[in-house]
Amino acid sequence: MKMISNNRAALPLALALVLAGCGQQAAEPAAKAAEKEAETEGEIHLTAKQIAAAGIALVRPATGGAGLLSLPATIESDPQATQVVSAAIGGRVVALNRNLGESVRRGEVVAVIESRDAAGLRAEVEAAQARANLARSNLAREERLFALKVSPERDLIAARTAMTEANIALRLASQQVSAAGVGGGALNRIGVVAPIGGQVTARSVVLGQTVAPDAELFRVANLGRVAINLSLTPADAGRIRVGTPVEVRAGARTATARVHFVSPVLDAATRLVPAVALLDNGGGVWRPGEPVTALLQTGATGDAVSVPDGAIQTVEGRTSVFVRTKEGFRTVPVTVTSRVGGMATVTGLSGRESLAGEGSFTLKAELAKGEAEHGGH
Repeated sequence: MKMISNNRAALPLALALVLAGCGQQAAEPAAKAAEKEAETEGEIHLTAKQIAAAGIALVRPATGGAGLLSLPATIESDPQATQVVSAAIGGRVVALNRNLGESVRRGEVVAVIESRDAAGLRAEVEAAQARANLARSNLAREERLFALKVSPERDLIAARTAMTEANIALRLASQQVSAAGVGGGALNRIGVVAPIGGQVTARSVVLGQTVAPDAELFRVANLGRVAINLSLTPADAGRIRVGTPVEVRAGARTATARVHFVSPVLDAATRLVPAVALLDNGGGVWRPGEPVTALLQTGATGDAVSVPDGAIQTVEGRTSVFVRTKEGFRTVPVTVTSRVGGMATVTGLSGRESLAGEGSFTLKAELAKGEAEHGGH
């Protein structure tokens, strides 16, 4: 018999010794058992004494209770608390007032752009202001002349109309400058402000760089709350609701989030259901980009069957367990739906079976050996 070259070789060896130790008297029954095993695919014939001597522990599946779903996930910035900082006009970056990781307040100037377009916008504001001042003076003069009955009423009406048009032009020019940014001091400069308060999580430019209109300069995120993006199977998504608790784990750190959104449609590429959970991060413990494990309660599932991870083996490319029979064990294919805390939730079992737990790899090795010997005849 071949020996398994790893730290688990003792158990297959013990089983081999038990099988071989029966002596000459057991040779004939062993041969018959081997022939019967070859006839019944996936079965191993062992007595209770041989099972005990090989160190194979018997376990029973756990049934009922609340189903747990374990998923890999990544911490992301909350999309509703993340903003891209850009300039509405292109030009050369002449000042960067914030760097990565630094805090910024809403409305604070984070960069200054020098541009001929900026000069044109600022000049238009000044020209509109001058026209508005002139129209105001003309209106005041026409009102005095009309009061003295020197000027006709139509001149007063024309002056009022001109004043209204000048004010509209001034407001338009001011709004264009406001949309582009706040003045950085010089006529040809525009200051770019932070749209929200938070931390600078990305910077896409360097000092002196020429940027196009609407190019991203910074990314600012309020990390007091972070998001966890999840991908659920349609079956699992049917058991998840908004408000479902999500336990987030990363090493020794744990926290509880809540499902905020479950998509009503499947992702076209993955055919999975996107979901988002939100996690309070007031202490800044969780960082965007960090991989975590998300555990979700999928509700009461009376038909849920869980087995120890050690009971699961891969036999002929299929995930399987070894179910106890009167003659020994037989392999039963199962499907693992989740793994949590050393237990795997599976389908394919009724929950009333007795399984090989610790030491089940011994049966896998014995089954492979028997199939190899049978194939060599």
